[in-house]
Amino acid sequence: MNRAGGVLLSITSLPSKYGIGCFSQSAYDFVDWLREAGQTYWQILPLGPTSYGDSPYQSFSTFAGNPYFISLEELIREGVLTEEECEAADFGKEPETIDYKKMYEARYPLLRKAYERSQISENPDYQRFVADNDWWLADYGLFMAVKDRFDGAPWTEWAEDIRLRWGNAMDYYRRELYFDIEFQQYLQYTFYMQWMRLKAYANEKGICLIGDIPIYVAMDSADTWARPELFQLDENNIPLAVAGCPPDGFSATGQLWGNPLYQWDYHGNTGYEWWISRLEYCFRLYDVVRIDHFRGFDEYYSIPYGAESAVGGHWEKGPGMALFSRVEEALGRREVIAEDLGYVTDSVRQLVMDSGFPGMKVLEFAFDSRDSGCANDYLPHNYGENCVAYTGTHDNETICGWFDSITKEERELARQYLCDTRTPKKELNWSFISLIMRSAARVCIIPMQDYLGYGNACRMNKPSTVGINWKWRLKEADLTEELKGKLYEMVRRYGRLYG
Repeated sequence: MNRAGGVLLSITSLPSKYGIGCFSQSAYDFVDWLREAGQTYWQILPLGPTSYGDSPYQSFSTFAGNPYFISLEELIREGVLTEEECEAADFGKEPETIDYKKMYEARYPLLRKAYERSQISENPDYQRFVADNDWWLADYGLFMAVKDRFDGAPWTEWAEDIRLRWGNAMDYYRRELYFDIEFQQYLQYTFYMQWMRLKAYANEKGICLIGDIPIYVAMDSADTWARPELFQLDENNIPLAVAGCPPDGFSATGQLWGNPLYQWDYHGNTGYEWWISRLEYCFRLYDVVRIDHFRGFDEYYSIPYGAESAVGGHWEKGPGMALFSRVEEALGRREVIAEDLGYVTDSVRQLVMDSGFPGMKVLEFAFDSRDSGCANDYLPHNYGENCVAYTGTHDNETICGWFDSITKEERELARQYLCDTRTPKKELNWSFISLIMRSAARVCIIPMQDYLGYGNACRMNKPSTVGINWKWRLKEADLTEELKGKLYEMVRRYGRLYG
């Protein structure tokens, strides 16, 4: 990575038509806007199909794409949908937020119509896609079709024969749900083709795409159902323990995520073949991959299954460099960002250093009055070159919302560090952005909300809450020529201009 700048914006947040950001013309327009603003990177959130709570970090598959991202405008151009059908659907009335309930109720019937009109089984490109991706797509298509047959219930509540993948049940559902399975495969083919066209366009414009993958997969996923041997499950495929984070200064009971934990001995005995397949597929989709919760590869927090909080958990040893050495041996040296935030031990620091991957620095963590010394890792004067600096991430407050929420003492600490007592609060976002832009960090990624100076009403996610997250969207009017010029000048001034 050369010295550069970029923007963090979820695909869902684009100002596309029909209720949610997708691979429509607005995505191509945003690529053009980034290029003209002198940016090098566009960082997005995970692209997988989402489940309850709409979090991109809890997906039905680590390989599949979210059908919500399929451009209906493109399907209209293909002739498998009409503009009248799309305009008649109710996706919600607020252009600045996503109504996921209406999205689910309106999008899937339209996508089903498109499939039924597509004659997809006769398409040689589709046939090739299905054959090339059979190693994950066959299980995913069946998983989603059976899930629909059981009214969306998690696979752990299905009938025993299909829950445990008995041969006769697998054969029965493959026959019984043939067209439902083909529909799911059609969605994945359409997603993939549209995404790869967008990626090619971005790369042609000099924009590199930073993808994001969670370390864990969801319990209710095709991955866990199809490959139970990869996880810490009992003979009935019930978890023995689940993932989370221990209690800390932010949460007295910790965080109970509920994801199944990996059976690392099994992975090691297979030469980490599943991880190699997973990351190889990710590098088809993205130019750079950010791996969430990187510290879990050093040590992971194990919570007994059925616990009501994370209080009773304990730390277990992860695979460490054995995994990443094997990945590099199989795939060569690839560009990865290690999300090394949270409580970082010496062994985690050593793993990040040994991997050579850049870690993350978040400015919002720099002015905690409980850790206000000049040695704070998140103060910009302490950044090394091999890191990616952020004002905040999708899990944090916006920079303006954060400044409003911190204590008076912390605001004074921030002002002192900036040597700035006069800039009006509503313009401080630019002061904070320029602060990390002039650091030694090789790459700086700024959430779009922070460039816009928006408050916490535009926050993307508040951890440990459900139903209020992942909804914020840009307005077309936000992407002004003035803002584009300010971004360009910012990266030019600090030696981060594209090219």
